[in-house]
Amino acid sequence: MNFITVDEHNIKEEHICCAISDKKGENCVGSKKAWLSERFKEGLVFRKLDARGKVFIEYIPSEKAWYPIMAEGYMHINCFWVSGQFKGQGYANELLAYCIEDAKQKGKCGVTIISSKKKRGYLSDPDYMKYKGFLIADEVPNDFILYYLPFTEEAPMPKFANYVKTGKIEEMGIVLYYTRQCPHTDKYVPILKECAAKHGQNLTIYEITTTAEAQTAPTPFTTYTLFYNGQFITNEIMSEKRFEKFLSSQGLI
Repeated sequence: MNFITVDEHNIKEEHICCAISDKKGENCVGSKKAWLSERFKEGLVFRKLDARGKVFIEYIPSEKAWYPIMAEGYMHINCFWVSGQFKGQGYANELLAYCIEDAKQKGKCGVTIISSKKKRGYLSDPDYMKYKGFLIADEVPNDFILYYLPFTEEAPMPKFANYVKTGKIEEMGIVLYYTRQCPHTDKYVPILKECAAKHGQNLTIYEITTTAEAQTAPTPFTTYTLFYNGQFITNEIMSEKRFEKFLSSQGLI
């Protein structure tokens, strides 16, 4: 199969893998495409398999990445996903190789990605990244690790910004940070807001809307992070049922 690079010229016609089409009343696809369209001019690349499935890589120069990292001169992978029937066919290798070669051609000193020690939802498989030569550059609480693949021995060591070193926030209550980098936040954030209200709970929501806000955010995973009374709860996008389970576990319903 062939690969396609989605850009400003074809984004209206091409699907974006993790949200191929919207159900009635949803705007997941439109939200993500609008976010991508703003990032293309900043050097973002979205490359996917020419098939209806989740097989893609999305990356951007680290200086424009929507994460609190200090990785000048690197290319940062936002999202890297090969799922279902497409696994085990070499597509991940091809996508990553394209990213690495593109980064080299653009004069970058390496590639970075945020993951964890053990595989978890919404983060790339750390075992695969380590297998491909990625090294640990920095770690912060709640099992967030900044991996990097330097192209030379002289490449500087990237690191997380100081804003995320504690793994906590000062604000009490239920607090959610998110961006529209993931199309599913457009659907599930309003659902959580309604669910919290239904149970008499206040959910404070911070939508990160600029690069500067993302790079100074109190969470390493700006796409979606839920806190409760200052403590990290999850980076995995919650359904209503799962959110209610969380509320119950805290004695809030």
